[in-house]
Amino acid sequence: MIKVASYNMHKGVGADRRCNPERIVDVLREIDPDIIALQEADRRFGTRERVIPLHLLDEQSDWKPVAVGRRIGSMGWHGNAILVRKSAEVVECDAIHLPALEPRGAVTADIRLAESAIRVVGMHLDLSGLWRRRQAAAILAHLAHRNTPSPTVLMGDLNEWTAAAGCLRDFGRDFRFAATGPSFHARRPIGRLDRIMASADLTIVDCGVHASPAARKASDHLPIWAMLEPAR
Repeated sequence: MIKVASYNMHKGVGADRRCNPERIVDVLREIDPDIIALQEADRRFGTRERVIPLHLLDEQSDWKPVAVGRRIGSMGWHGNAILVRKSAEVVECDAIHLPALEPRGAVTADIRLAESAIRVVGMHLDLSGLWRRRQAAAILAHLAHRNTPSPTVLMGDLNEWTAAAGCLRDFGRDFRFAATGPSFHARRPIGRLDRIMASADLTIVDCGVHASPAARKASDHLPIWAMLEPAR
């Protein structure tokens, strides 16, 4: 069984408007997932350097970043990053260019954990519904052209407020949604903006929103998680 999580970490800026990456790592340790999709993991301007210093992951966590960064000093691609257990094997990884008015992207990796293999996509989609659907189409097309099929989980901040329309309908043709619940805003969550979606060859055993006191302070989103295992 594999535990995955998705977290819009808001560049490490919490409810007190302080940037504190240590709090993000503390929240992730509370959840203790095997694979994590992060959004807003890099700073937006300038060199777009990583928010969580590498030494913090090395010294205080059991995760390592997947090398999808295209800029020196960045952890991810347009703020999207993937963390995996230090014991995991990263078989392949890539950045996905997404159509957008402002820079957007997604990241993907094929991960091997013990005897389990899984393909992961992390994303942060546009505020515009039209662009979200175009971005969903680009992600699905990228997956369709992969030579080797694999159990796949999609995770991220979809920015979709509707219940079953727009990009949710597009993703829903091939993927099932984990019933994680509202995750935004962290202080009083009403929006299901953050989603975890699994391919038909994966079973969603359990899932939820991590709403600890630490999580309510660390970012404007709450992290979501799911337990996955191969379908039987």
